Amino acid sequence: MPDKSRFDRLWRHAGLATMEPGAGGLGLIRDGAIGCRDGRIAFVGPDCDLPATIDADVELDCAGRLITPGLVDCHTHLVHGGHRAHEFELRLKGASYKEIAEAGGGILSTVKATRAASEAELVASALPRLDRLLAEGVTTLEVKSGYGLDRDTETRMLAAARRLATVRDVTIRTSYLGAHALPPETADKDAYIERICHEVLPALAAEGLVDAVDAFCETIAFSPAQCDRLFGAAAGLGLRVKLHADQLSNGGGGALAARHRALSADHLEFTDEAGALALAEAGTVAVVLPGAYYFLRETQAPPVEAFRRHGVAMAVATDCNPGSSPLTSLLLAANMAATLFRLTVEECLLGITREAARALGLLEEIGTLTRGKWADLAIWHVDEPAELVYRIGFNPLHTRVRRGR
Repeated sequence: MPDKSRFDRLWRHAGLATMEPGAGGLGLIRDGAIGCRDGRIAFVGPDCDLPATIDADVELDCAGRLITPGLVDCHTHLVHGGHRAHEFELRLKGASYKEIAEAGGGILSTVKATRAASEAELVASALPRLDRLLAEGVTTLEVKSGYGLDRDTETRMLAAARRLATVRDVTIRTSYLGAHALPPETADKDAYIERICHEVLPALAAEGLVDAVDAFCETIAFSPAQCDRLFGAAAGLGLRVKLHADQLSNGGGGALAARHRALSADHLEFTDEAGALALAEAGTVAVVLPGAYYFLRETQAPPVEAFRRHGVAMAVATDCNPGSSPLTSLLLAANMAATLFRLTVEECLLGITREAARALGLLEEIGTLTRGKWADLAIWHVDEPAELVYRIGFNPLHTRVRRGR
């Protein structure tokens, strides 16, 4: 039996937002302590409940600072080539998305830049974006492919995402998003879906590059039937799925994600009551992405009240990408979710910790301050948890801890 009084590190006299389900709200403990052993949480609770005799290699007095789980960004397109600042200028001058795309812009401009980049160049360009997220207490994030749209480039993107976790102290989950758009050299969507189902996805999975499979289900992207076929192929390989759903129209994406018991359905601005109910019954997390809503100046917000009525778990993410959400602040995403979508402080903070971990299938390991989980922590210079959502452009992080270090 391990010695319950021995810790590698012990943080004392901290406010704890445990995010534990069943603990009420954020699971706040006003004068708490966390001890870790071998990278995992060995004690969490009131400081006064610590064993009478303590043996800690390092003991730290937090002087009342707040400790939350390490933040989790569960939807990013962090790895890509180039940028689309010029398109942003064009939109400000009145150009439509269609006009920009017809002039060679849009997602295919990022595809062109990404195909031209080496794996090392993709890693180098992603690192500044990653570092901004880590500086705000992010310890885990998801990275999607989807700007290659051919086997070689998608492989480089996913390999670059894996490499990020070797050059920075962070947990990376990868999602294959080959069904993001139709490649410029291909005219037949059904043939393209067949190719990625039977050739590309099995090869990527065999190389260990894929944790989940994603798709963009929308009139300008892929149909529910095409996404169905892709998700069937993913299930055959033992891979969980996620879905860009109902962002621009109600195409039944929420219900489609629920049928496949997707880890998450993301965007969801046009999801209806039936879709919200289906997500709840499937246990699929609704990931709201206020950065894209803001950047594209959308007017239809996700049906947050329907999600609440049916008990749908809600996560918040940056959707960091070059075209519609060049956002590298999860704290700002939380503020946007509160101001634009009317999420509560509690929903926002659970959305960037516990529910974001659930959206990646990692809730058994991270996302709450729970004995036995990894000691992934963010320690903040704040008096109240609400400050993390209330402030804009202000980073109160004191210390970021991953796996106890």
